[in-house]
Amino acid sequence: MSVEAELENSIQYSPLQRMRHSAAHVMAEAVQEMFPDAKFGIGPAIEDGFYYDFDLPRPLTPADFPEIEQRMAKIIAGNYPFVREHWSRLKALEYFRQKGQPYKVEIIENLPDQEQVGVYQQQHNFPELCQVNESKEWSAEVTIYQQHNFLDLCRGPHVEHTGQIGPFKLMRVAGAYWRGDEHRPMLQRLYGTAWFTQEELDQYLYRLEEAQNRDHRKLGRELELFHFDVTAPGMPYWLPKGFKLLTELINFWRIEHEKHGYQEFSAPLLNDQKLWEISGHWEHYKDDMFLVPIDEHTTYGLKPMGCPSAMMVFNFKTRSYRELPLRLSDIDILHRHERAGTLHGLLRVQKFQQDDAHIFVTEDQIEQEFDGVLEITHLFYSIFDLKYSFRFGTRPEGYIGDLETWNKAEAVLRNILDKHVGPGNYIVAAGDGAFYGPKIDILMEDALERSWQMGTLQLDFQLPRRFGCSYIDKDGQIKTPVVIHRAIYGTLERFIGILIEHTAGAFPVWLAPVHVRIITIADRHVPYAQEVMQRLREQGIRVELDHSPERMNAKIRAAQLQKIPYMLVIGDKEQQSQSVSVRLRTNKNLGVTPLDTFIARINNVIKARSLEL
Repeated sequence: MSVEAELENSIQYSPLQRMRHSAAHVMAEAVQEMFPDAKFGIGPAIEDGFYYDFDLPRPLTPADFPEIEQRMAKIIAGNYPFVREHWSRLKALEYFRQKGQPYKVEIIENLPDQEQVGVYQQQHNFPELCQVNESKEWSAEVTIYQQHNFLDLCRGPHVEHTGQIGPFKLMRVAGAYWRGDEHRPMLQRLYGTAWFTQEELDQYLYRLEEAQNRDHRKLGRELELFHFDVTAPGMPYWLPKGFKLLTELINFWRIEHEKHGYQEFSAPLLNDQKLWEISGHWEHYKDDMFLVPIDEHTTYGLKPMGCPSAMMVFNFKTRSYRELPLRLSDIDILHRHERAGTLHGLLRVQKFQQDDAHIFVTEDQIEQEFDGVLEITHLFYSIFDLKYSFRFGTRPEGYIGDLETWNKAEAVLRNILDKHVGPGNYIVAAGDGAFYGPKIDILMEDALERSWQMGTLQLDFQLPRRFGCSYIDKDGQIKTPVVIHRAIYGTLERFIGILIEHTAGAFPVWLAPVHVRIITIADRHVPYAQEVMQRLREQGIRVELDHSPERMNAKIRAAQLQKIPYMLVIGDKEQQSQSVSVRLRTNKNLGVTPLDTFIARINNVIKARSLEL
């Protein structure tokens, strides 16, 4: 096998990624044609397309997209080959300096020594950079690609020629700091997407449009669920309807965890830094915490996660092996300091609640306890008809504890995943574990086939040691428990944000903030409507009454826009027969129904937590 073939095989680009990477180079050439003095950053393939970072004499706008796309189409139609060459560092430096490309020069100047390359690959995101020699070792060479009139420092791989690039579209332009450093120059990041067929491109654009229509920030305002204010960035105000949604999810969580033997507790939101020093968070997480100076000697930290609190509750008294597994759960409010630019509605916040639990077990209880945790996971995702998969995160840099224990913990989690989903049926993310233990992340797929990282399951031998947790074994010996950290929803805020987009705000009946809206046709029907409302409230059904002077069809439309599952229309006929006329938010008309029959129907739907109306 040739060096080129070996390199392309080692990079493991999929055919679609290879084509998109090539499209990024074609886009860069088109921009170079428009701006001969353009300076180039990096241009990789990404999940849904590609981008390239540019330093340009003026800002790009969507008005520029048609010209760039026309130039790209012309380059693609030329069937220009992608030609690879290997240059010495010195030659590459001379070339890019002469061309006035400071970002390429910086990349070359910062190439690591051979023994440092593994660390470099993990810590730096320069996906087009590579250097290779005949021994497949890192050397003093860099790889250059050229198509038509564009030459770039790039690791590849690419398609054979530009004509193999499929239908494409430019999507948006955004700012991006060079190397992600806010103290470095701001570049323009131009995004595009490319697919093998026009049908695939059209489907992607439809999903994108649908995602915009389902944006939880837009629906959150329209459905009056939550509000963000500039005085509390990233800290949602839960409006009455949104708070009902939040509390229903928590109530469901409490009921099911009570069935599974969990014991809920609550702990302080502020703790002295000494607690975080013991846990290791002060060393590994301090920059992401809100710190509160008390005096010149004392600093408190707002709780960013519940692990240390669980250790303190466990240490409240002497424990026996008979108490294990001890399942401690909490849903306290947490705070994490995020950069302002990363905040995004409910999906990235600074104040949130997490359905946390810490299970203290003996080593021989680990596998059985994970069986129970995965059972709860399936329940919580299947009830919303959510597809999910797993990602296994292994030992990161900067881990705490000894290597032998880490290897044991990773082997245990790998065996559990192999047992439950089968070898090869989960993603392995090397170095993505928590600093105290390996983890299994829950990846959820929504109605638009987007993947989201939600809950997490972690196996921890380290923190119970650091906190001096112990129990008396059946032989009278003092032993250290193992801890399973686990969150199923993940953060409630993020789960709700994704659930809003997954359902487009049309929540299952049991979860809907309002189950029923009663609509009167005329003022004379209000007394009976109020009687119906009282009957429903006595049954625990959440109900609103619309007796505004609007026309009936306008009232029905307003209720449908609010995604309310049921509308009960009341006129003369319904009042005389002590019934209701039932309409669904889907616009289906069920007709006149005895009130008792409707109450039985909705109670059954709520009790079953059905997805159907």
